[in-house]
Amino acid sequence: MLLAPSSMKDIGVAALRIEETIAANGHIVIVADYDADGATACAIAVRGLRMFGASVSFVVPNRFTDGYGLSPALVDRALEHKPALIVTVDNGIAALAGIDAANAKGVPVVVTDHHLAGDALPKAAAIVNPNQPGCAFPSKNLAGCGVMFYVLIELRRRYREQSDARGNAPLNTLFDILALGTVADVVQLDRNNRVLITTGLARLHRGFACPGIRNLFRVSGRSMEAAGAIDLGFYIGPRINAAGRMDDASVGIRCLITDDEQEAASLAEALEQTNQLRKAVQADIQEEAEALAQGIAATDDFSIVVANPYWHEGVIGIVAGRLKERFRRPAIVFAAGEEGLLKGSCRSILALHMRDAIDAVDRRLPGCIVKFGGHAMAAGLTINAAMFDQFRQAFEDQVRASLKPADLEEVVEHDGPLSAEDLTVENADWIRRGVWGQGFPAPSFLMRARVRSTRILKDKHTKFALNIDGRPVDAILFNQVIEHAEDLTVHAKLEINEWNGRRSVQLMLERVISD
Repeated sequence: MLLAPSSMKDIGVAALRIEETIAANGHIVIVADYDADGATACAIAVRGLRMFGASVSFVVPNRFTDGYGLSPALVDRALEHKPALIVTVDNGIAALAGIDAANAKGVPVVVTDHHLAGDALPKAAAIVNPNQPGCAFPSKNLAGCGVMFYVLIELRRRYREQSDARGNAPLNTLFDILALGTVADVVQLDRNNRVLITTGLARLHRGFACPGIRNLFRVSGRSMEAAGAIDLGFYIGPRINAAGRMDDASVGIRCLITDDEQEAASLAEALEQTNQLRKAVQADIQEEAEALAQGIAATDDFSIVVANPYWHEGVIGIVAGRLKERFRRPAIVFAAGEEGLLKGSCRSILALHMRDAIDAVDRRLPGCIVKFGGHAMAAGLTINAAMFDQFRQAFEDQVRASLKPADLEEVVEHDGPLSAEDLTVENADWIRRGVWGQGFPAPSFLMRARVRSTRILKDKHTKFALNIDGRPVDAILFNQVIEHAEDLTVHAKLEINEWNGRRSVQLMLERVISD
């Protein structure tokens, strides 16, 4: 059972504001973020509010020209829709200037967000955010899409109390989109989030999904009826994210909002093409960033901070994540921002709260950081380019003061070995359908293996034919080439390889240890 919305601060005020706007036939503009959480939160808001009879539209900033969140310039775009109310999704807690601009125009703003608050809160009509000061809601891990969904639950409750037919709005039809956004935002999978995702996956398994999600499964070559959180996180989410990373986030939002099958198919195809472009751009930048990071990792630095003004801003977050994983250090990757500025994306290890670390640097290095925001594991910031070297040193000093050398050591967490009898399609199917993610990882196993043969794929991946307890099994290791090996210890996840209608067990290797 889901946690009740009643303990979420301001949620009643927010629902009342929305209800009053609908009753007065006022128009509501949703202001979204440009990532998958923002896109799904926006789709949930638009679809859900229309169930209650609202007149609603949306605007979403362009990553490259508008920057993040509800800025005064984005308020001007929202005002073109003549709103009686603005509702932010997955942003707004830091939009002090933007909300002041909306207030000055006589348009109130309801903030729904999950990011950490700064020293001051915006002067909004209501702020619904489980991470704001004074909010007693037990789960602090809701994604932005989850916060908006809870507002809709509260709004429906109000209509039910009035015996209004809108109290029967079928919000359960939004769970497929809600599960996608929750997984894609890589939030901690506490019990409440697992319930949200499990319910969404159950709808997918029964064949129920909005046309956009159905077509995204089609273009990604995945089975919706056998989907797990892995499919949402690694196949569907990246295609929604690609729109905001490379061009226009509204493509992903429109794909999730439309009920027209032909339009959904066309938009899904466009997202697929954009995602292919994203992969190509990312690969080039990642190679360059890893070369720079390799030199830093050879020192005793506790952090990795790299920059290149020619890198594509839309993929630096992914690259930062890959650097963090490979070198087991907090990583920040910068690309060019506006004139004289660098825009960075940060990814952290468990032992360091990234937003707090950036905040500490901001306090000790005035004038360097123009703006920042984020979470424990991820953050974004803009700095003055001329102070890059000072920032890099200040960040390294902060990380070194916060961590111990042991925090940077690799720890292989696993669920023990698998016997030959365990290597079954049935077990792999059970795992595939599971709800795994941040704080609740999919099962992984440590096993001894005899190598029968190896094959190099695309000059950078290794395909193995292994024997485990005498049973032959295929395995693949991405982004590492091993041409010759006999006996290995492998850390692996159990997956299914589907080819020409044939399904077989395959090991996805996390790492290998040669004898």
